[in-house]
Amino acid sequence: MASESTVLVVGGGLAGLAAASALGQAGYSVTLLESRPRLGGRASSFVDATTESPIDNCQHVSMGCCTNFDHFCETLRIAHLIHTQRELWFIGPQGERSRFAAAPLPAPLHLLPALLRLRHFSFGQKLRLLRGLSALIKSPAAAQDEQSMADWLPAHGQTAELIDHFWQVVLVSALSESLDRIGIASARKVFADGFVGNRSGWEVRIPAVPLDRLYGDELSERFTRLGVTVRLKTGVAAIELQGERAVGARLRDETLIEADRIVLAVPQDRVTPLFPAAIGGRAEFQAATALETAPISSVHLWFDRAVLDLPHAVLVGRLSQWVFYRGEVPIPGEEGDDASWHYYQVVISASHELSGRPQAEVIDQIAKELSSLTPQAEGATLQHGRLVTEHKAVLSMVPGVDKLRPRPATSIEGLYFAGDWTATGWPSTMEGAVRSGYLAAEQILADSGKPLQLVRDELPVSLLSKFLFGL
Repeated sequence: MASESTVLVVGGGLAGLAAASALGQAGYSVTLLESRPRLGGRASSFVDATTESPIDNCQHVSMGCCTNFDHFCETLRIAHLIHTQRELWFIGPQGERSRFAAAPLPAPLHLLPALLRLRHFSFGQKLRLLRGLSALIKSPAAAQDEQSMADWLPAHGQTAELIDHFWQVVLVSALSESLDRIGIASARKVFADGFVGNRSGWEVRIPAVPLDRLYGDELSERFTRLGVTVRLKTGVAAIELQGERAVGARLRDETLIEADRIVLAVPQDRVTPLFPAAIGGRAEFQAATALETAPISSVHLWFDRAVLDLPHAVLVGRLSQWVFYRGEVPIPGEEGDDASWHYYQVVISASHELSGRPQAEVIDQIAKELSSLTPQAEGATLQHGRLVTEHKAVLSMVPGVDKLRPRPATSIEGLYFAGDWTATGWPSTMEGAVRSGYLAAEQILADSGKPLQLVRDELPVSLLSKFLFGL
């Protein structure tokens, strides 16, 4: 019976949290082990010593098409801490501002007026862009996923300017990789699911609180009510095996925690070190080792005045990609209503080019870019800056990567994989991580003789999108 089974979930990132939540609700006795002093994995915050304010290691954003992430947040009662944005702003290379919002039209026509309003493109460029989008969504080559977008785009009439100022802007932000390392299948999914299939798929969801709060006390309280035991600062040294069966986790202090089943929800490069060499050499383990990753950098800036009159913006043709206004923060050691700095977070996805560059140089370039966006920024003084890079932030969605990603069930009885690097049908995103946790829980339920679908359906595709694109 499921209620008599014990499950260990190793790893407290989104994949592990999703698996633990689903299994707890299904009646399993679940213990989650996390080596860090907090939950959330790469979705974390820390206190900046200079400003004494909490900052996120990276701005985490989801979209309306992320149905499993939405379900996860609603189930754990943290959805109220995430705000939906139904309006975006693009700031072009010459400072042109374009409002991006859905029109009262059925999908896929809902975003057509917004695309036609992009002021940094001519009308002819917009028509060429629309032809490229249509060709990508209809492309039969996406099924084979053998071509990078850097090769596909010029072959389908997309000019260098369109590639730099649209395709790169959208895809690098969504998939956190450069176009030469993005496969056509992943790119197609971004546009088909996010922009074409459903009216709300494109909507952006942004946490309204630091990530440590999002995955902190409120989430822990919910786990307690589900009967899920959370053990922080509990590092696992090895997965204990008896022949071909996983029976527990050996902690770094040599303690053994036994369980009927184990969900291994750690980053892919940390899988094989938990097993003997003979096990780590198996195909599914080697596949995890072969997967490549990409970095994401965040530049945190504190100015003495506001430098942007928008809550967030997509920046085109700059090193900065997204900028988010994080509000006013008190100046350390000062009092009074005016004793505050204006805090901005700039995201640079696929930040390979920052490797080796001095931190001060990067901060200075980003600060100058922000200071040039509005007249009100003239004379603004940067009080403090900080560069934070997550070097292995996401799985690189290179052509053919899905053939390498392992499924949740493994060749070891009682052992299951979860993580955004596993075979989820989604790119390496928060949605992909949650889906992986649900898929692992589904597999455990099936192996227990209690099959149940946990993965949520994707957004329904509009009839017009089905007719026009065959979605």
